[in-house]
Amino acid sequence: MEFSSKLLEKAVAEMSHLPGIGKRTALRLVLHLLRQPKQQTESLSEALLNLRQTIKFCEQCHNISDTSICDICSNGFRDGSQVCVVEDIRDVMAIENTGTFKGLYHVLGGKISPIDGVGPQDLKIESLVNRVNSGAVKELIFALSSTIEGDTTNFYIFRQLNGSEVKVSTIARGIAVGDELEYADEITLGRSIQNRIPFESAIKS
Repeated sequence: MEFSSKLLEKAVAEMSHLPGIGKRTALRLVLHLLRQPKQQTESLSEALLNLRQTIKFCEQCHNISDTSICDICSNGFRDGSQVCVVEDIRDVMAIENTGTFKGLYHVLGGKISPIDGVGPQDLKIESLVNRVNSGAVKELIFALSSTIEGDTTNFYIFRQLNGSEVKVSTIARGIAVGDELEYADEITLGRSIQNRIPFESAIKS
């Protein structure tokens, strides 16, 4: 792809680093921004810069937040005895959109995947175990994607909690095997949360 401007080429190259964005799509987006009022592009740049410089992660659940403790964890009306374990913030948003879960969350930041070089030490598993050992958590709900990596992560955490009295359940398999949680429709996901089953039963099946 030939460019008449080095500035244009640089902008397209940076835009194409985004997931799902190829060079042609990146070029279309950059040209679109050039056609917009200068203030709109500056607002976008400022929002992205502020996001990168000031965003925080909740000290309790590791969800993305504007403060040290996110709005969900600081909400006194949420049930702190239930903790839903998810892969990332997109899963928190998906479950919140169902309006069926009123507990708290724990964001792992990924799932165990040796082929991708992701091990248990790369995830927020230790802090999850510490939350359970504190005694405040009565039920842990696994809501990871129904994939080999998701199941491996669930089983690893389950083994780390050996000897704990916490109830461990997993969302019902209304979510098709191999599906990512964020793509499930709200009704199916909501029912999966409500109809969760003991994790030990899921292992045996």
